[in-house]
Amino acid sequence: MTLATTLRALHVPGAPVVLPNAWDAASARMVEAAGFPAVATSSFATATILGYDDGEHVPVEDVLAATTRIAQSIAVPLTVDFERGYRLDPAELVERFTATGAVGLNLEDSDPATGTMIDPAEQADFLAAIRAEAGTELVINARIDAFVRRAGSPEEQLRTALDRAARYVTAGADCVYPIGVGDLDLIGTLTKEIPGPVNVGYGQGANSLADYTAAGVARISFGPMLQRHLYSKLSDSMLPALVADRNPFSDDAP
Repeated sequence: MTLATTLRALHVPGAPVVLPNAWDAASARMVEAAGFPAVATSSFATATILGYDDGEHVPVEDVLAATTRIAQSIAVPLTVDFERGYRLDPAELVERFTATGAVGLNLEDSDPATGTMIDPAEQADFLAAIRAEAGTELVINARIDAFVRRAGSPEEQLRTALDRAARYVTAGADCVYPIGVGDLDLIGTLTKEIPGPVNVGYGQGANSLADYTAAGVARISFGPMLQRHLYSKLSDSMLPALVADRNPFSDDAP
C-alpha cells in the first residue's frame, strides 16, 4: 500500500482523520510521535518560518525544499497546503510536487493575491488536469473559499459551496474543504449534500472533535492556529518575562 493510498483511506465521513498542522520537520516529527496517522502543513505557518507572508509570496523552490525536508523526516503520509499551485501548470506541478515525497495537497479556489474567486469551471478543469497527471499518487483536497471570501449572502455562499464541491469531486478531488465554516448545522448540511468527504477547520475550539464527528466530517485540520498559539506564548509572556528579569519558564510568567 502506498502512502497516498493510506492517506486517502483515512478520509472517512463520521470517523475523521485529525491533522494538527505542522510547519517544519521538528513540528512534523512531534505530530507523528503523538500518534497521528498523517501530517499536514499550513501555508501560513510555513511562510512564517521562511520569512514571508502567506499568499504565494514564498518562492516555490523554497516551499518544495521545505516540503522535502518534512517528508524525509517522517514515516507517515504528508499532505501540504500548496495554496493555488504557485502558478505552475498541472504537469510541472505534479512532477515537482511528487518529487518531494509528499502525497497530498490542498489547492484553493481563490486568487491568493487578490482574494477573487476563480471561475468554478476553470478551477474544476485545473483539478482534473492535476488528477490526470498524478493518477492515484496524489490525494487532492480542494479548498472552497466561498465562506471565507464572503461570496454573497449566507444563502449564496452555501449554494456556491455546494456547486463547487460537486464540480471538484467530479473533477477528481478526494476531499473538499469549505474553509471558514464553524456552524455545526451548516457543516451538517454540507456533509449531507456534498458527494464526497468534507474537511473542516478546528478553529479556536468552539466545537469539539466529537461535534465534528457527529456532523459527518471526514477530515479536521488546524491551519496556522497551533503555531500562532505557541508563538504568542513566546512573544507575549516568555520574552517579556526575560526583559523584566523574571523566570520565563515559570507558570506565573504573564
